[in-house]
Amino acid sequence: MNEKQLSERLVRVANYVPKGAKIADIGSDHAYLPCYLCLQDPITTAIAGEVNEGPFQSAKSQVVKVGLQNRIEVRKGNGLAILKKGEVNTITIAGMGGGLITDILEVGKDKLTEVTTLVLQPNVSADIIRKWLRKNGWILSAEEILEEDEKIYEILVAHPGNDTELYTEQTEAKLLLGPYLMEDCNNIFKKKWNYELDNWNRILTEFEKATDTEQLKQKRFKLKEKINMVTEVLR
Repeated sequence: MNEKQLSERLVRVANYVPKGAKIADIGSDHAYLPCYLCLQDPITTAIAGEVNEGPFQSAKSQVVKVGLQNRIEVRKGNGLAILKKGEVNTITIAGMGGGLITDILEVGKDKLTEVTTLVLQPNVSADIIRKWLRKNGWILSAEEILEEDEKIYEILVAHPGNDTELYTEQTEAKLLLGPYLMEDCNNIFKKKWNYELDNWNRILTEFEKATDTEQLKQKRFKLKEKINMVTEVLR
């Protein structure tokens, strides 16, 4: 992978970044994504953020290598702390867990007031991000699921707005599975959730063998609810 040939996962992320965007790529690693976006669009600018020294230096070297120092600034810092209010209109965060992405957004909420697009690619726990978006005045406008190197990834795109209509029915299922992904219900989606169902059913079997307690009953009940909900969607 390099600035001209991204992984399929990052190409899909890049596809959701508006032309002419002012981007902050958080956890930018080698800054491949901002370099790619700036090479594709002559008016795009970017800030590449990294918290660790090694990736920070790699990102700086990469930007110099492709001669984009005048359009990409590499900054070292934690999450959105590297940004000033109003500096960017688009934020990309890719390759982290949903919990960590949510933490970054929550801690840096004050930096989001003039951001119009979030492109988020969690490796796991996308449902946590959907719940955060809903709670904090963001509407999910697109979702994508893909498989690369035997791993399944989801991409979530959001804009400021009211998402009431999106969750008028099947709210819990939509938050867990993704409203657009549910509607599409493609083979990768089915593969991911059939795998999860198999795993949950194994856990349920272990629960059945364990000594019954009130706590275990509650866990078993909630797990059965989740299994039934996902099974219904996959039918």
